Amino acid sequence: MAAQVNGDDQDRQITLIDDQGNEELYEILFTFHSDDYDKSYVLLYPAAVGDDEDIEVQAFSYDAGDVTSSDLHEIESDDEWDMVQGVLNTFLDDDRLSGK
Repeated sequence: MAAQVNGDDQDRQITLIDDQGNEELYEILFTFHSDDYDKSYVLLYPAAVGDDEDIEVQAFSYDAGDVTSSDLHEIESDDEWDMVQGVLNTFLDDDRLSGK
């Protein structure tokens, strides 16, 4: 999986490229750092999703600094996934954070 960041901080997008070379544009939902795992994480959703469609959020860890093409890493640990899911649920439940 490769990635490319487009735009500035106001309109951050990443193009993910799968193993078959297919490209899909994603919007960055948010990033955060976990002290427990000493890693940074990025949560993404497809840019082409309509207002009435369900959104599938993708999550990756990334190397310190800005999210760049070579920095995304798949999350492999179940405990790490549970932590990321908890942060996402907190984000979605808090109107101040999610912009509801």
